[in-house]
Amino acid sequence: MKVSTAIALGSLILLSGCATTQQQREPQIQRISPAELEKLMPQPTPYITYDELVRLSKAGSTPDDIIAKIKESNSRYDLSPSKAVELSKQGVSSKVLDYIYTTREQALRDGFAEELNKREKEKLIEQEKLRRDYQWRYRNYDPFWGPGFGPYWGRGYYGPRWGW
Repeated sequence: MKVSTAIALGSLILLSGCATTQQQREPQIQRISPAELEKLMPQPTPYITYDELVRLSKAGSTPDDIIAKIKESNSRYDLSPSKAVELSKQGVSSKVLDYIYTTREQALRDGFAEELNKREKEKLIEQEKLRRDYQWRYRNYDPFWGPGFGPYWGRGYYGPRWGW
């Protein structure tokens, strides 16, 4: 009697272990740290310095010529409001300052959009992996219903007229 009780108890423990399911956790929102944000931000690279902008403006260059030179040199500026006021007082056209500001803002938006697209793509790939993993784990597997075998392969079934 004790052996059968031990076997019954062991089988119950084994079955209870098989019956547990794995909890799926909610996806976490990944926040951007200040270091990552600094890395994402386009770094200012003024090949045409602020002093050169003032010099070109005082020399009589048109705002369109200055903007063309900024585009050619691929200069980027981190223009603060106080620096914009200072440059304006020194004779730099508001059209040039507006161009500098709008290109900076556009570069910021493009950088954030690129990072969001990258994270969204990674999230979709992870969701697809989870979906495949879930389908693989919980598919109904019947060794007698495999590719090319049919439902009665190996079971001795000869058709409705002949029986088993």
